Amino acid sequence: MMLPEYFTSAYIMPGFETGEKGSDMLPEDEEEKPTPMTTTEAGRKGGSTVRDRYGEDYYRRIGKKGGTTLKEKRGSEYYRQIAQKGGRANVSKYGPDHFSEMGKKGGNTTKQRQDPDFYSRIGKMGGAAKRLKKTP
Repeated sequence: MMLPEYFTSAYIMPGFETGEKGSDMLPEDEEEKPTPMTTTEAGRKGGSTVRDRYGEDYYRRIGKKGGTTLKEKRGSEYYRQIAQKGGRANVSKYGPDHFSEMGKKGGNTTKQRQDPDFYSRIGKMGGAAKRLKKTP
């Protein structure tokens, strides 16, 4: 049995067979509305626009300005306090074993990248700096 043309999917849904969007079904005066962005996508787009407009080091410059202003306003002691707070929060979150493990990983990586005398050299430099501080 042969169906009339108006029963076929191509007739009911234009673009069905080709995969095209049915924009021809929209009234002529209406345009397709853009889909809303997530907050993450909007932030990324805005950040890229700012980077393209002001240059790569823009964020570094404004961060330094903000840090300097904050240091003048609250003093350098403020940074020590917030660093301690952050350190305590991380210890409670990850535990002390986590930091021991990270230290070992870092030490092993440094050992692989540097020559065998590296630790001897930096040890001597540290000792010399301590002796210079003690001398009035």
